[in-house]
Amino acid sequence: MITWSSSAPERPPLSVAFGHGQHRRVLDLPLIVWLAVIWVLLWGTFSWATLITGLLVAVVLCLAFPLPPADLGLRLHPWGVLRLVAYLLWDMWVSGIRVTKQIFVDHPHRAAVLAIPLRCRSELMLTATAVANSNIPGGSVIELRRATATLFVHVLDADRPEALETARRSVWRTEELTVRAFGSREEIARVSADPRQQQEDAT
Repeated sequence: MITWSSSAPERPPLSVAFGHGQHRRVLDLPLIVWLAVIWVLLWGTFSWATLITGLLVAVVLCLAFPLPPADLGLRLHPWGVLRLVAYLLWDMWVSGIRVTKQIFVDHPHRAAVLAIPLRCRSELMLTATAVANSNIPGGSVIELRRATATLFVHVLDADRPEALETARRSVWRTEELTVRAFGSREEIARVSADPRQQQEDAT
């Protein structure tokens, strides 16, 4: 028997349950979508085959390894998901062109590691932001320090201060779009504020 979350308030929103008793399985649809997005990001290229494969893998994982009832803090905002995917595809394309130009046209650049404080605090959103940023050419995530919500990013172009500022703004933009796609209202409110202002308030 298949039941939707509307008939069972104790289950996560937008979920569907199969079976009865010990054989009962619950599919959290936002979780499945998020796992499929991570699958596509890990492949580094978007195609319908990759997306469909990611959805199938997510369903199989959720059925084979059911999670205990818990609120993971994952929300699904369709418009936010579309904005995030569009931004990541655009950033991958632009960054790929920039890196190619640096290799074949420009002079060698000095690399650096930036410590970029993030505004979100939940482990799920921190991890999602790190995964999203790790797929952008020209920079790679070195470390995610959860205790201080700090992302350490390796940047190829570190010769000019404006290039470093561009890298920071890119990470903060990715963080904001990620939270707006999958975060709670409180997390969305946090990433809506100016990150530099939050740093000043914290100090």
